[in-house]
Amino acid sequence: MTDAAVAVPAATSSDVSVLPLSGLQYTITAGGYAATIASVGASLREFTWYGRDLVVPFDANEVRPGYRGAVLAPWPNRVVDGTYSFDGVDYQLPLTEPSRSHALHGLVCWADWTLEARSTDSVTLRTTIVPSDGYPHRVALLAAYRLGADGLTTTVTAENLGASTAPYGTGPHPYLVAGPGAVDDWTLEFPAAAYLTVTPDRLSPVAVAHVETNPEFDFRTARVIGDTFIDHAFTSIARDADGTASVVVTSPIGTGVRMSFGAGLPWLQVHTADRPAPEPSRIGLAVEPMTCPPDAFSTAEDLVRLSPGATHSAAWTIAATEADPA
Repeated sequence: MTDAAVAVPAATSSDVSVLPLSGLQYTITAGGYAATIASVGASLREFTWYGRDLVVPFDANEVRPGYRGAVLAPWPNRVVDGTYSFDGVDYQLPLTEPSRSHALHGLVCWADWTLEARSTDSVTLRTTIVPSDGYPHRVALLAAYRLGADGLTTTVTAENLGASTAPYGTGPHPYLVAGPGAVDDWTLEFPAAAYLTVTPDRLSPVAVAHVETNPEFDFRTARVIGDTFIDHAFTSIARDADGTASVVVTSPIGTGVRMSFGAGLPWLQVHTADRPAPEPSRIGLAVEPMTCPPDAFSTAEDLVRLSPGATHSAAWTIAATEADPA
């Protein structure tokens, strides 16, 4: 494992920590692509194409800003009030979104994942969810990152190591970068015909509505985002013959990025990354394909029931859209 991570000095008695704050760093390359995955959260810390950012990066020696690039499991998005019932038993999860009193984005986004395998163009990290009061299940997770001519493909595989069925969902949290400028300047296209309405204060899900009832959320035809605020889950997604759907973001100069995902991810959270001043706002577009909608632990909609010994995999790919400059 000598080439498995960035070199760090040996610890001394005066060192509080010698690792970067985001954990060990794993860089993989192929063609014009380069990706760096940080071990905390198995986070996609950087992803470039011939030096151009395709996602909003963060520094290795920085606590990851929010959920930027993290793997979300065993649920993506929110569990309202952190409460749910599964197979007749009520549970309370830690409220990790205190301002809205929800359990947000699962249990492994701040775990320090360990190395499973590595090559020049791929790396796989592993972690295990240990049983807790709010989630009494042992689930092993693998996050495999692979670079190729088609971009960066991430596959998250879960295996239930316990004796009882576990509720499960997953998804990623990258902020895509089309090119120069901010989200307002970019053109967005994705083939979703419906979206989940939410309460304005807590973003708790209310009901599914057709995008024709609110045209500002209709991006089935590419158009400029402008000052539209989006922090919603979309569904009824049109797909290619092989079940693939894509989100495409393009800058005014023609650079762009595409995120593609299969039928096993029937939901898509899109967020324009609005932040209060002085935080950087609208510098990337959060695009989060999900196996289930917000609050699926409560509603059971599209929730995976992971039986003892069973596995589940989901995959997505991020790639540049313009021609290879080489």
